[in-house]
Amino acid sequence: MTEEIRSNIANTGHHIYLIMGGSTPRFAYTIGVSKVVGFELILAGAAFYSDDDVSNIINAITVKIRSTNNWPDLKIEVESLGSFSLRKVDPSWGRKLMLGVLDFYNVSEMPALQIIPDQTHWTIDIPDLTQPWSVVAEPVWRWLDEEWEYEIPEQSTVVTNLDALRGGVVTEAMRWEEEQWELFSGAGPDVLNEEIREVPFGTLLGADPSLDFVVNLDVGKGLWRDIDELKWHPWARK
Repeated sequence: MTEEIRSNIANTGHHIYLIMGGSTPRFAYTIGVSKVVGFELILAGAAFYSDDDVSNIINAITVKIRSTNNWPDLKIEVESLGSFSLRKVDPSWGRKLMLGVLDFYNVSEMPALQIIPDQTHWTIDIPDLTQPWSVVAEPVWRWLDEEWEYEIPEQSTVVTNLDALRGGVVTEAMRWEEEQWELFSGAGPDVLNEEIREVPFGTLLGADPSLDFVVNLDVGKGLWRDIDELKWHPWARK
């Protein structure tokens, strides 16, 4: 891996480290940008975007910041992907998320900037990295510190929709496989394909503790609830 990183830095100026899997939301960061501008970049969460989108966003922003020192006021437009701003990352987050940077440069801390999507592309898995690491403030990211507490595999995923990922109440739940659920805000049949995303189950469990009940669903079973209630009801077969 070290040779691949060195090669990417030599050829493009940076390497992108994409971390995914398990209970924690996906995140990506650069290695090598700091040699030119004094900091690395990190995009944490942002489930709106595909893995390829994340790489394209980081590459586009890297090009922009290398041409200016005025990053606090930057609003960077990335074609078809939205507008992005930058803010400083608290070192406590850097020590948790950017281990590849720390190992590569053999340092205990590395200055970094968080890439923040505009409000249209915001999702609940985007933490505020300007603040010190806190499970209370960022429960979606709690399993960076805490042991997985559920009797299902930590790598379990959910198919969900953007309404849920923007903070909408999950009102429908279905377990199709041992490690995969569907959790929708609103009526599942009405969800458009372009609104569907797959994320770690831990993302929604961290955001909404009332979903704990869904964990124990049997395969092939479903639940529903009204938007203004916590109690779940079993789907009745017709």
